[in-house]
Formats: sequence, C-alpha cells, structure tokens
Amino acid sequence: MRQAWVMKLKPGHEAIYKKKHDEIWPEMVAQMKRDGVRNYSIYRHGLLLFAYLERDAALAGGKPGPESIVWKWWADMAPHMETNPDSSPVVEPVEEMFFFPG
Repeated sequence: MRQAWVMKLKPGHEAIYKKKHDEIWPEMVAQMKRDGVRNYSIYRHGLLLFAYLERDAALAGGKPGPESIVWKWWADMAPHMETNPDSSPVVEPVEEMFFFPG
C-alpha cells in the first residue's frame, strides 16, 4: 500500500524539524517496522512537507492506539508544525496520478 500527503511547518521551524528527524527515536523506528512500513520519505518545499509512505497494509482502525510512541512523537513535533487539537499533524491526502512499478 502506498500513501502520500502534505503537512505544513510553522515559519522558522525548518531546521529543528530536520534535526529531530535526523535524530529519530529508535522506538519510533521500531514502531514503524512493527506497522509494516517499508519506505517513508518526507520532502520539504518552503514550509510545505510532502510525505510518501509504503507499508504492507493499512493500519487497523486508522490512527495508532493512545499508548503508541507515535502519539509521543506527534506531541514532540507539535510546536513545529500545524496540528489538530489532539497534537496529530494536520495531513491533507494527495491523489496518486501516476505510478511506474519499475
């Protein structure tokens, strides 16, 4: 399964967002592996973030459970990007227009 979406950084938070991802928590990496994530990339264009993810299957129920390390990560990232009231990032899905399975 492939997914892509966009998110937005807050002005002036570009460097810290990059630094936090360069130093991603080992627990977060382990959680992504448990969730079947094979590839996950985030690109930045100004304040716009474009995320692309490949995983084995969709997560059951959509969002991770409240005990998940993902919620802690989102809370840590919340000061740097646009978020929902629960600290999850505001994401806007994008439509796939072309895929080359090379």
